[in-house]
Amino acid sequence: MEMRVDMPRAETGRSGYLPKERLAVWLLFLMNGFMVGNWAPKIPEFAERLDLSKGELGLMILVFGIGSLVMMPVAGMQIARLGGARVSKITAVLLLPSILALTFTQNVPAAAVALFLFGGFVGGMDVAMNANAVAVERKMRRAIMSSCHAFWSLGGLIGAGIGGYLIEHLGTTVHAAVATVMAVVMLAIAWPMVHADRPVHHADTPTRFRLPLQPLPWLVGLMALFSMVPEGAVLDWSALYLMQDLGATTSIAGLGFAAFSLTMAVMRFAGDLVRDRLGAVLTLRLCTVTAIIGMLAASFAPDPLMVIVGFALCGIGISNMVPIAFSIAGNLPGMAPGVGLSIATTLGYSGILFAPSTIGFIAEHTGFSAVFATLPLLLAVVLALSGLARYADAGAHEEAVTQDA
Repeated sequence: MEMRVDMPRAETGRSGYLPKERLAVWLLFLMNGFMVGNWAPKIPEFAERLDLSKGELGLMILVFGIGSLVMMPVAGMQIARLGGARVSKITAVLLLPSILALTFTQNVPAAAVALFLFGGFVGGMDVAMNANAVAVERKMRRAIMSSCHAFWSLGGLIGAGIGGYLIEHLGTTVHAAVATVMAVVMLAIAWPMVHADRPVHHADTPTRFRLPLQPLPWLVGLMALFSMVPEGAVLDWSALYLMQDLGATTSIAGLGFAAFSLTMAVMRFAGDLVRDRLGAVLTLRLCTVTAIIGMLAASFAPDPLMVIVGFALCGIGISNMVPIAFSIAGNLPGMAPGVGLSIATTLGYSGILFAPSTIGFIAEHTGFSAVFATLPLLLAVVLALSGLARYADAGAHEEAVTQDA
């Protein structure tokens, strides 16, 4: 007998049920990733124009991260008041001129302000579009979060690829103009289709935003943090690990993160189908165990090939851990989605922003192999908390959906 997860499906007999809302949230993720992707190839020209040293450039990039972390809770507060759709649109509009601003700033103070706002609007929109994705998941009663994050990665890839080509061949001004126009088109297509989710107010919860005292949202934030620290470690240190610890060439060293990124992207597009069939709890557990095996394989591998295989397994595992954590955060009982999501995104992205420097300091004394070998301990915490993924399943919110209708 076939085992099925008890998750009601959304009137599958009616073709085209909510395709526009799903397409709209995909486009929001695509646009956000596209804007971030366009920043990456600008960094060398940005540093040269402002005559920044490597240390000064590092501080400027840190300003971007601080802007994101500051604006994420603010976005959560506004989502609790206005809903994810309205905040997504507002932050998206504010984000549009960012590449232009970063292109035409001519002094460090103005560039720092531009970077802070760029990071802030990217982070604020991130929280809001995740909240809107949760609302669409509730409406459809099926998972879409993994594919949303896949479209963010696709947007980053498109932005970086087009941006690098335009900067090299047509200059920074043309690049900024083209990137802005493309982002405007994405937002314009999505705008009328965005699912108009409403603020969620509970009778026993004050409407004014404040950080919750109950441990549940903080545990989910811890899950997001411990899922994203290993991702940041592979992003920043995999190539150096392959070169310094295993003697790989430069071309081979780049394959570690490439393999990780490839399997992550593929599995994020497939993740919604897997989660609908298996349920969020089992999917999260399988992903976490796969990530642990991959990270251990990479840390104890005797040659570069096995390290690359290990990182590919890590990509398969980590791919759907963060999307599921965000779905949990947006569906916590008795809590507005923006509140839970602001905690999860702030803690999660702080792992990618600040953990790599800590890892570098530790690796200087222990080697990268030892660092990668300890990262599964963080993943084991996620595995221990995986039962919380029951909140991510749309079927658990049938009553909430009925009340909102």
